Amino acid sequence: MNRTLTYIIDNQYTLYQIGDFLREQGYSRHVIIHLKQTENGILLNGNWVYINTVLNIGDCLTVNIIEETSSEHIVPVKMDLNIMYEDEDIIVINKSAHIAIHPSQNNFDNTLANGLAFYYQVQSLPFVFRCLNRLDRDTTGLVLLAKNMYSSCILSEMIRKREIHREYLAVAEGRLNTFGTINAPINRKDNSIIERCVDTINGQRAITHYKLLQYRNDYSLASITLETGRTHQIRVHMKHIGHPLPGDFIYNPNYRDINRQALHSHRLIFNHPVTKKAMEFVAPLPDDMQILI
Repeated sequence: MNRTLTYIIDNQYTLYQIGDFLREQGYSRHVIIHLKQTENGILLNGNWVYINTVLNIGDCLTVNIIEETSSEHIVPVKMDLNIMYEDEDIIVINKSAHIAIHPSQNNFDNTLANGLAFYYQVQSLPFVFRCLNRLDRDTTGLVLLAKNMYSSCILSEMIRKREIHREYLAVAEGRLNTFGTINAPINRKDNSIIERCVDTINGQRAITHYKLLQYRNDYSLASITLETGRTHQIRVHMKHIGHPLPGDFIYNPNYRDINRQALHSHRLIFNHPVTKKAMEFVAPLPDDMQILI
């Protein structure tokens, strides 16, 4: 998608080269190369310039991010999307259960990426799928996506620096302690492509924090935050401490009360990648998890 950003140069950046200024603003090498190769990608006071041009106080620097092609191999499919927020740089969606994030070998058209491709196709807008916090197919809740290559590189760096706060809600079997931290390395299980397990010898560092919110009907509702981001981390860790999530087809196929793992991406807190405004989004607990507790 196309995005235009304008900067008025103040004393702090006087005598900076444009390339150095853009790097200070978080533009990655990939984005800067794209801008260099784009006609009128970088304008200084209305003129197309090179990135080694020197800036002076009061200059008007305009960056035109132009993307004319869409992600390959993502078939547009009409889909109900619960859009919580959208602007020029980001989109936040409350994902339903039984919807994968992106196409895979056995699922080409029932994914969030397909639904978004259709959403932008009807607006005649190019669409490149850039998801920042991928959820498992049957995990519900908030998903953050970047709408252009600049917001994507800023958000990716924020994730690397742990500047995006994510809170999950999970329903677990049995009564949890009031608070807890699970520090147990996770590795892929032998002879399995998908399944993970705790592996104290070869596993990667994995730390999960939880807080008990409610206990009822032999189920615990917990708030969960992650210090690391391993595949299936919450599901593996909760099973490891003897409190698996009901409805989990891999780690606890108990479908008596729910037909998918009882896990929900509940809250996202971060600063907007471009405006730097504080953002907070909350997705209520879905009905199928509410009835458990």
